[in-house]
Amino acid sequence: MGILDKIKEIENEISRTQKNKATEYHLGLLKAKLAKYRAQLLEPQGKSAQKGEGFDVMKSGDARVALIGFPSVGKSTLLNKLTSTFSECANYEFTTLTCIPGVIEYNGARIQLLDLPGIIEGASQGKGRGRQVIAVARTADLVLIMLDAAKPDVHRSLLEYELESVGIRLNKRKPNIYFKQQKTGGLKFTHQVPLTHMNEKLVYTILHEYKIFNADIIFREDCTMDEFIDVISGNRVYLPCLYVYNKIDQISIEEVDRLAHQPHSVVVSCNVGLNLDYLLEMLWEYLDLICIYTKKRGERPNFSQGHELVMRNGCSVEDVAHRVHRSLVSQFKYALVWGSSVKFNPQRVGLTHRVQHQDVMQIVKK
Repeated sequence: MGILDKIKEIENEISRTQKNKATEYHLGLLKAKLAKYRAQLLEPQGKSAQKGEGFDVMKSGDARVALIGFPSVGKSTLLNKLTSTFSECANYEFTTLTCIPGVIEYNGARIQLLDLPGIIEGASQGKGRGRQVIAVARTADLVLIMLDAAKPDVHRSLLEYELESVGIRLNKRKPNIYFKQQKTGGLKFTHQVPLTHMNEKLVYTILHEYKIFNADIIFREDCTMDEFIDVISGNRVYLPCLYVYNKIDQISIEEVDRLAHQPHSVVVSCNVGLNLDYLLEMLWEYLDLICIYTKKRGERPNFSQGHELVMRNGCSVEDVAHRVHRSLVSQFKYALVWGSSVKFNPQRVGLTHRVQHQDVMQIVKK
């Protein structure tokens, strides 16, 4: 029996099994086995099946966005509208057969947008070019799932299932569980909060399926069985995701309103260029980028476009100094900061100070 047959058999058994206290240990074993088989399915088989083969695009710019969707939903049209890159558009499926990169220039940032071939049902099992598309998606900072506004719900659930099957978690954060394998000492399980979904026996049952007999486990929050399996697997990717509903010029205004009010959703029409400005605003927000300006002593900061540093929200003075020049960290004495991250303007700060959007920074060397 092949891996695909084993996966299908386990999925059927999970769907048949009633979920209650009596079956939770059996379900835990099944889900652990399912996660192991899915991980094996995506492993490259020999030199000819290297991960992401054919889609090797060097990561560039300040962030990377992967454009995913079924064939003929308008991915290539969106790339053409937002970037200066040309991607062939036509009225037939699979116009795009490889990864086509483009660059969005917005708020001084250079955002790499990847137009990927259309996904088909069964992509997580390797159908079509599913493995290559998924390999690229795992390297992105944000996933843009593009959907046809005329048939949104079916396509959305199918794409979520395909990505979920290969360990891509959309709009979720990593479970707050400490897990570390040890060489000896057995299994040590503790929890800092009351647990409603898990217990010690269920934790040990799942770990034994993975042949883990020595480990420290601390639950810092109430997590589910699936979240615990994600932590053990260690290869899950947690990515923000925006759902872009295209072709809204072909549906009723009531349906547009319904789609626009769904969480993490933007409605657009690529053909007529409708609502693309708002899409760019949401891209910036979901990528969590900020602009930092630097100045020299005795000079005014240059606020013109192209002179800002685009950084991740939550970055420190040390990150900014390293971005300006590697040697600045070793020569650093202190920094003067103007902006919303300090109480006084200017304020003397150290390397660990967290800067905020549109702060101005002057670095003083030893």
